[in-house]
Amino acid sequence: MLYVIIGEDHAGSLDQRLATRPAHLERLLALQAEGRLILAGPCPAIDSPDPGPAGFSGSLIVAEFASLLAAQTWADADPYVAAGVYARVTVKPFKKALPA
Repeated sequence: MLYVIIGEDHAGSLDQRLATRPAHLERLLALQAEGRLILAGPCPAIDSPDPGPAGFSGSLIVAEFASLLAAQTWADADPYVAAGVYARVTVKPFKKALPA
């Protein structure tokens, strides 16, 4: 089943985010290699594809996991969690409707 993972950044965590990004991406690339990643990306803190020092407000991941517990366990182990980038992480089941 698909799950959406929404990470919300702590204010002022851009330096930690940038330092931890390679480890975060490595895990996403592993999901992609397994064919389980649907989409992933950061949410700019301002209305710009390159927010510069304004940074990001969080991230969104949609991926396939065996269960909600498996998705939550994966999300809890994210390097952004360990580095203090995320203030909060929400994991929910997701049913893709479109595009078909």
